[in-house]
Amino acid sequence: MPSIQTDDIETYYKVCGTGPPIIFIPGALSDHSAATQQLQAFSDTHTAIAYDLRGHGNTPNPHHTPYSIDQLAEDLHAFITEMGLDRPILCGVSMGGMIAQVYASRYPDQLSALVLADTFSPTFLSRRDRIERLTLMNAMAGLIRLVGYNRAKGFILWFGRKLERNQTPALRADAFPDMDTVDAVNAVKAVAGFHTTDVNLSSITVPTLILYGEHETSIIRRHVPTLSAQIPDSIVQEVLDAGHASPWDNPEFFNSTVRTFLTDQTPIETE
Repeated sequence: MPSIQTDDIETYYKVCGTGPPIIFIPGALSDHSAATQQLQAFSDTHTAIAYDLRGHGNTPNPHHTPYSIDQLAEDLHAFITEMGLDRPILCGVSMGGMIAQVYASRYPDQLSALVLADTFSPTFLSRRDRIERLTLMNAMAGLIRLVGYNRAKGFILWFGRKLERNQTPALRADAFPDMDTVDAVNAVKAVAGFHTTDVNLSSITVPTLILYGEHETSIIRRHVPTLSAQIPDSIVQEVLDAGHASPWDNPEFFNSTVRTFLTDQTPIETE
């Protein structure tokens, strides 16, 4: 898998196909392999790219320094710049959707479209929202510190499906790569700190598709109307038979929906 130097890190990525660039941004604790089915599906029409975030997969995080969603968005900016990508499409899942929100709000003229899947906005919508998000994230970080990430991830995946009322099959622990405990904690804490990030959703001017799983948790689901209301040119689609990992749970539906959305954004050529 190739890599490219982006500021202080060597970013590893996978690329398939040719055509307009589309970048798949993985969620916390996952790597480029999370987008395997999307790379296959879109490589016939696009230059499909998935990369490893700082501290994930094969991309190191020097000195295991804590980071924020802001930092990951600037990492993405450096990656796009160094790769020489012209107005790519971004497709961010979970934490990847948070990164994509920040990037799109700061560099709207440098994108052609945006897909936000299974993610929430930075703003706490209520006291309950604050308590549930912070309690969940801090409890996850505490468990990882206590027993180590590679022992904790099976329970984390099982508990996530419990929050979805067991409506979707449990993800296997080996679906997520092993990683250092400190790097896993850094990722979870970055998600927990997303509310401190300054994001003006109304400045996202590119066409945006907002996706969420049919069995998604309330923590994510309650933010869908907020994202839709504040992002001017946006549409919402529920992914059937899917939970928080909608690109994995129902890749055929997910990929078809994204493809239809992108096709609708392509101007019709006239004589």
